Amino acid sequence: MLKQEILENMQHIVDNCMGDSKPACTTACPMNTDAKEYIKLLRENKGEEAIKVIREKLFIPKILGRVCAHPCEKGCRRGEEDNPISIANLKRYIADNFDDPKNWDLNKKSSTGKKIAIVGSGPAGAQAALTLLREGHDVTIFEKLGVPGGMMRVGIPEYRLPREIIDEEYSLLTKLGAKFKFNTEIGKNISLEDLKNNFDSILIAIGKHIGRKDLSLENINGDGIFTAVEFLKEISFTRDFKKAGKNILTVGGGDVAMDCARSALRLKNTENSYVLFLEKDLDSLTASKHEVQSALDEGVNFIPSSGINRIFLDNSNRIYKIEVKKCISIFDENGKFHPSFDEKDLQILNIDTLIFSIGQGIDLNINNGLPFEFDKNSLQSKIDSKVFFAGDCASSCIVVGAMAEGQRAGKSINRFLNKEDIWEGRNIQEEGGYSVTKLHLPTEYLPENWDDNSKILRRKGKELDPKERIKTFFEVESTFTELEAKEEANRCLQCECKLCMKECMMMPEYTSCPKELFKEYLEKGFENMDKNIAYSCNECSQCTIKCPNSFEIRENFMEMRKEYVKANDDLSPLAGHTALDDGQELECSKKYSITVPGKKQTKYVLIPGCTVPASFPEAVDKTYKHMKATLGEDNVGIILQCCAKPTEIIGETKLFEERYSRVQNEIEKIGADVIVTLCPSCYLTYEKYSGKKVISYWDLMKETIGIPQKQKNIGINSDVIFNIHDSCPTRNVTSHHDSIRWILKELGYKIEEMKNIRENTRCCGVGGMLGCINSNLYEKIVNRRVNDATQDHIISYCGSCRASMELGGLDSLHILQLIHGTCYMKKDRALRSPDYGMHNRLKTKKILLEKNKSN
Repeated sequence: MLKQEILENMQHIVDNCMGDSKPACTTACPMNTDAKEYIKLLRENKGEEAIKVIREKLFIPKILGRVCAHPCEKGCRRGEEDNPISIANLKRYIADNFDDPKNWDLNKKSSTGKKIAIVGSGPAGAQAALTLLREGHDVTIFEKLGVPGGMMRVGIPEYRLPREIIDEEYSLLTKLGAKFKFNTEIGKNISLEDLKNNFDSILIAIGKHIGRKDLSLENINGDGIFTAVEFLKEISFTRDFKKAGKNILTVGGGDVAMDCARSALRLKNTENSYVLFLEKDLDSLTASKHEVQSALDEGVNFIPSSGINRIFLDNSNRIYKIEVKKCISIFDENGKFHPSFDEKDLQILNIDTLIFSIGQGIDLNINNGLPFEFDKNSLQSKIDSKVFFAGDCASSCIVVGAMAEGQRAGKSINRFLNKEDIWEGRNIQEEGGYSVTKLHLPTEYLPENWDDNSKILRRKGKELDPKERIKTFFEVESTFTELEAKEEANRCLQCECKLCMKECMMMPEYTSCPKELFKEYLEKGFENMDKNIAYSCNECSQCTIKCPNSFEIRENFMEMRKEYVKANDDLSPLAGHTALDDGQELECSKKYSITVPGKKQTKYVLIPGCTVPASFPEAVDKTYKHMKATLGEDNVGIILQCCAKPTEIIGETKLFEERYSRVQNEIEKIGADVIVTLCPSCYLTYEKYSGKKVISYWDLMKETIGIPQKQKNIGINSDVIFNIHDSCPTRNVTSHHDSIRWILKELGYKIEEMKNIRENTRCCGVGGMLGCINSNLYEKIVNRRVNDATQDHIISYCGSCRASMELGGLDSLHILQLIHGTCYMKKDRALRSPDYGMHNRLKTKKILLEKNKSN
């Protein structure tokens, strides 16, 4: 049974790991469009694949590339650093260049015989129709206009959204079998009751076709005073507004007001177009910055901090001027909309056309003037279960938001028609709608070179000259060129949190992210999981270092190993560890061990570990001599015995305690005050268990005894440049890193830092005793670390690390070979691994026995 703290740690990872979290651009999109993926494909010159990704979610990509309010860009992580990716423009580029109606997916299920009436052909109704058509239902769309698109068609000016694009993309519905009934208004041409009697289900998806005026104003019903809805609708059909005069003023500060003001400039008789608004300046407007700037460029005049005081009509009952008063504040002390004005600060404006862009509403005549009552999530009516709502009449929606609502309504209708529970097994968020992602990488975790100056500037499509474009309703902004699209796509950070997965070579063999892996452990129980997973961990902690949340993963696997051992008579359950156990018993045995105390009181005891004595007996002897020469002949002893760390690493706790006790008894026997180590793992083991002061030979030299005097600058004429491989067990012991570099400098050798050093060093492959049970993974890890090298010659201060680097093909030396050797040259390169073995341990013991006799 795993400790409760380990189970809690695993649950913490499951709850908070960002490994499977979608980027903010996706979750901020109501349709959950995978912008990251299609931008990635565009970068890879796979436009045909990119449009497939887009069309999985969006059937009107060309429309959305032009008019979407792009909440994805508001969520873009890059926007927190400089400017968000121009996602909408990239979508437009892909759709304009790679979308082909011949490749549209026309698949749908077999006919169910069920009939659905959809009232309104705006984005909500259209998306619902698509969802239901694919389910095999018969769909009829009733539209009060003579063309498809609803308010999207008559509310968005043609210079922003060419009408042929709407017709092209909406043709998918017809291809799938949708029937349109144009010029049909519910409540006039056909009643809602007729629809209920003739269809199995009904979706009300009507737009906000009712404009608003400020009815508190005197003379509000005079000629020349209109709502934004009627103004834009007529222009949409005729590219003209016959009742407009020469001086047109729009009231409002949103995007619709900008549409009105800019459209007014395109009318042939317009001399001046004004926008009057309550806000103090242009930056305070709710309209998008781009729309405001475009209006300024085209010559729209803005009148801030102002409201209408009076309307003046001429003898023919037409407006000819207004009196404007200064706005002091917009909201009251409770934050409610309640403008206050300076009634004395007045001015007169000569205008002959007044457009109110202060909101729009739903025509409730379809429901006898009563508000719609429905469940906000399922969108099903509370009055009649066969009726559903979506789009403007359900909530105030942008185009892509309306589509998400239409999709959700379509799924609810499908469940209703199939007599399924509306809610069972359903995840509303996955069906479309705004959601929040856990994925957020701090700046220091963003991709390397993300802030390269060549990537910072946000691209935008070229625009027609303002003086020319106001002469027509032609599209103002052009689609990106190929170069512009590639440059903008390259700004994408490709947000994901796979930092641990990219660094760790073990986890990708078993999972897609820690969350998925530990969720499986919690659900199945660790005892029912593949034991090789826990035993393939290198115990290097790079996953924790790379993780923005610093999740502790190593300890989870370590505890699992201990539990596997407990369940297997205190031995590792993996056959590959048998040889390791046998070797550990030998290394801890009396045959291969010896203790040589100091002549009087043993203040310092050198414990060289296993691999150095098994590789370089003479180096151990010279280290011992150096310590005695500098610290005093009588003060220094030596213990040749293993600390049993490998036994502990594979989880054999009882065996480790017994084996470690042997060396601890020797330490106590000679009464040493300070343990001096050559091995990084020994250093940590004795620091944790011995109760003594522990110092590495490297730190001892730097802090106290210096390098052997005769070795000073011995490498000054060497033709070798060394990399330094830092040992991962002591990645957090910065004094070791500093001392090793100081020693090489004292020796006179030239060094060049390799990739991933000091606290960010990578494992050589031996950590976790991986080579015993997963040789293929071990080889991959060795080769990955070797590839970090920038030189062919490398220094290690761990015997196992040295051997791994040599296995990977480098000229690999232990630093002791330089500290106690002659000047090392390229010609001295030799293969050293064959000399490693227990016979060298015996040779080391023999040398020390001779020393003991001489004592």
